[in-house]
Amino acid sequence: MSRVIVLTALAFSLSTVSAKAQVAVPSSQQPDHFRDTSMLVPPAGAKVAIVEWEDLECPACAHAFPFVHMAVDHYKIPYVRYDFLIPGHIWSREAAIYARYLQDKVSPELATQYRREVFASQFKFASKDDLNRFTQQFFTKNGKQLPFVIDPTGQLAREVEKDVALGNKLGLTETPTLVVVTAKGWIQVKDVSDLYQAIDQAQASVGGAPAEHHKTTK
Repeated sequence: MSRVIVLTALAFSLSTVSAKAQVAVPSSQQPDHFRDTSMLVPPAGAKVAIVEWEDLECPACAHAFPFVHMAVDHYKIPYVRYDFLIPGHIWSREAAIYARYLQDKVSPELATQYRREVFASQFKFASKDDLNRFTQQFFTKNGKQLPFVIDPTGQLAREVEKDVALGNKLGLTETPTLVVVTAKGWIQVKDVSDLYQAIDQAQASVGGAPAEHHKTTK
């Protein structure tokens, strides 16, 4: 009986770890605050936006994905997404390039759908070959032809690396890094359940919708 209890506790512990943010450097080296925050502003013409860095192999990003997109739909605000590749993840770079191909060459909507389905299928991927088979099936299912060479000039990879460089400039150390931004300031959302409160708070600060009473995020 005691062995069953121990195994159950171990399984719970592992599931808890998988829901945490994916860390790019040891926690002892993580900065207490961002460095250069000049990129934490909404797109031109917008008062409030959500900015996120994500890694497609990150379980915490998969957990956050539906909540973030529900918030975007609910508030009708811009969403600015960047890639941030976690060292040691074996297929996230290839997945980011596939997603970037869909975004640049096909449609942003299909790229978002690809990301959604990759997140939902993370547990199926033990190798790059698994990801490649999934991607081929995704293209076929959606009536698209997967190119034999997805990035012949390296342009897509450079776009992904540009996102990573921007995250490094910010001082980013984990994914997802989720920030609600206005022209006046920003709120980092460490727990996705606090996202709506952060948006309410941001909108109130720029004369938008009144803030609601939720748990404090900052």
